[in-house]
Amino acid sequence: MVHFHIVTLFPESIEPYLKSSIIGKAREKKLIKVSYYDPKEFTRDRYGRVDRRPYGGGPGMVLEPDGMLRAAQKAIGKKKGVEKIFFSTDGALFDEAMAKKLSKKKDILFISGHYEGVDARVEKILKAKKVSVGPYVLTGGELPAATMIDAIARFVPGVLGKAESLERSRVSSPEVYTRPEVLEWKKKKYKVPEVLLSGHHAKIEEWKMKKRD
Repeated sequence: MVHFHIVTLFPESIEPYLKSSIIGKAREKKLIKVSYYDPKEFTRDRYGRVDRRPYGGGPGMVLEPDGMLRAAQKAIGKKKGVEKIFFSTDGALFDEAMAKKLSKKKDILFISGHYEGVDARVEKILKAKKVSVGPYVLTGGELPAATMIDAIARFVPGVLGKAESLERSRVSSPEVYTRPEVLEWKKKKYKVPEVLLSGHHAKIEEWKMKKRD
């Protein structure tokens, strides 16, 4: 089982997705586990405040390190070999190879920032791996965490129904079709490519490969 630990101010923003469909079933089967740690519950600020103005000026607020580190420490505890992920625009680009590698871990910690980000000392203290899910900026780290969990979970044995669903060489092409063979829509007919109806497996695989290129 892979246990995903998410430090986040807004667990409610991603929990509906992570408890539904394939990921939800994987949790029910105890193939994966998801736990949340809200830094507001760990801060020593008497008012529960976790964000501050950035040093050096600039827009927005930055999540202070104390609450984030204490939440992370609660997640880590005495566990060994925890993989720590710190979302950052200058981090390593998340891809399928990374997902497959991470699926071998028992515990993965995600530091999900918000607002203008997390105090950089959190990443340094935790010795976390800086990761980016794409060349764009989101309002928080919750969606990246959910994205990574979804991609990683695919490689956990038992999560997907069939082994061939996992093998990249057998993954469907970007174009997929199902019944009816001929779709009529607004007086036009749209047919399934003939090669997919041929039963010629070699030609079908060749067609799929071309579509993936």
